[in-house]
Amino acid sequence: MIDEFRRAKRRKVSDTILVTDAMTDTVVGRIGNLSETGMLLIASAPLVEDALYQLRFNLHDVRGRDIPMEFGAHLLWLDRASAPGQAWSGLRFIAMPEEQAEQLRHWIDSPGGQFE
Repeated sequence: MIDEFRRAKRRKVSDTILVTDAMTDTVVGRIGNLSETGMLLIASAPLVEDALYQLRFNLHDVRGRDIPMEFGAHLLWLDRASAPGQAWSGLRFIAMPEEQAEQLRHWIDSPGGQFE
């Protein structure tokens, strides 16, 4: 049996959170799960493995307010999904302002989260 070890806990995303390429202003997919260090993106646009992206999305706090996030990310891997035109994509955050990183940590640790 293989035991998987992850340094950061991953919170499942129950709502649809769309992710936009900040350079082209096009939606590239939606978030599957999110951690302090990266995310699982269910991509609906063609992406390039080992490429760098500038992405943005909005999280919602417990009061329903938007928390805008914009950051650099490195696409580590792609795996074609069974749905046509979709791929599972693993991204690592590489450039996120500290204030946003703190907001992300707070969102991940907020009540009601389910973790993978």
